[in-house]
This record gives sequence, structure tokens and C-alpha cells, in this order.
Amino acid sequence: MPRFQAVLFDFFGTLTCAIRRGNAHRTTAELLGCPPEVFVNVLNRTYYQRATGALGAAEATLRWVCAQAGVQPSTEALRSAVIARFHAIRADTRLRADAVATLAALRQRGLRIGLVSDCTHELPAFLPQLPIYPFLDVRVLSVQVGRCKPDPELYRAACRHLGLPPAACLYVGDGGSQELTGAERAGLRAVRLAAPDLADHLTFNPDTGWTGPELASLSAVVDLIDAGSPGAAPQHQAVEVVAG
Repeated sequence: MPRFQAVLFDFFGTLTCAIRRGNAHRTTAELLGCPPEVFVNVLNRTYYQRATGALGAAEATLRWVCAQAGVQPSTEALRSAVIARFHAIRADTRLRADAVATLAALRQRGLRIGLVSDCTHELPAFLPQLPIYPFLDVRVLSVQVGRCKPDPELYRAACRHLGLPPAACLYVGDGGSQELTGAERAGLRAVRLAAPDLADHLTFNPDTGWTGPELASLSAVVDLIDAGSPGAAPQHQAVEVVAG
């Protein structure tokens, strides 16, 4: 096992429990005057378009989704739906019980910690409220940088801002968006989180052919690091990577 100096994590399904759309999403659809099943279908097939941020801010993106669904809500309804969608996604997001302890243990061992996540506008809005936030030295979010996994530039951007070569970084993810093979193409080592709850996880473009290492729990990352006895890494100010 290499002597890693940093661990980069995926967010949804990795630092969080498996994601399932809760009933609160129905409220968003109803505010827009859209049948919930139509709304969900559009969300599913346009995820990567929305996750690059190319459609504009949250309100503009949701207006575009409405056009794809064939509805034209009022400006007031649209703004209410943006708020409802934020709360719906926040309600779906539950950190794993061992997330904070795992990041704290890695930090105690001198490792840097990064987040590399595909996401829409909601995650950057509530991420600072989460107890994992103080442990993140770098945050690379697709909606802010205009790229989605498995684009190697997302991983390399995180490594650059950590001041580390990709080979010094371990990537941990559930395998959505072909993130594991993407990380390895960028020069990192990757490991798949194969927690039992992920069998019912909302995911897109999974790494179905992954044959690399797997872990049954998030906290097992610490055991993996201990097996390699990584050296301490220098401390730096946290960085959030944005386009431009």
C-alpha cells in the first residue's frame, strides 16, 4: 500500500448514506404544476447537463427543466420551487454515522482531505452547514467548475490545490459517474465503497466493470491508510475550486 498523503472523497453515497428521493420532491413538482413522475424523469435524464452548471443559476436551471417537462410556471411559483427543491435535497442527505469520525481520524494522522463531487446548485449551498465541512482542505464541485466525473481534470484540480501529485492521493467513492476509473486515469489510486445500503442508491453512469479494491464501510479507509503508514502532510488553507 502506497504512503498516501491525502484522501479525496465523493460526497453522495460515500460520505452520505445512500440517496433516495423522498416525498418532499413531490412538493417541488406540484409547485411547478408538473406531474411528479414527469418531473423526476426529466431530472434523471438531464442530470449531467444540470450538474455542469451550464444552464445558469438554480432558478434558471429549474426553468429549463420545466421547459423540458412542458410546463411554464409563474416566476413566483418557480422561486418557491427552487426553495422547495433545496429543502428536498437537503432532506435526502444524511451523513454516514462514521463520516465525521473517519475524517477526524485521517486528519489526526496528518493526511489532507478533499471532496470531489458531481452535484447541482444545492450542495454548495448547504455543504458549509455540515459537520464534515471543517475537515475539507479542498472542495471541487462539478456545478462550480463546469465539468463532471469521470473528467480527469476534476481530480487533478484537487491535487494541484493540495500541492500533491495524483499518485500521493487516494480516491474513495461508491462508483457513480465512473468516478473510480476516472480517478485512476487521472493518476490516483481508487477504492470503491461497497456499503450494504448502496444497493438502493440513486446513481448515474456507474462503474459497473470495476474490479479494483472495495471497502465495506467508510471507516475502513482509516484501516487502509494505517496499513500503509502514511507520513504526515503539511497543513494548508482550505480551497474551493471554481471555474476560471
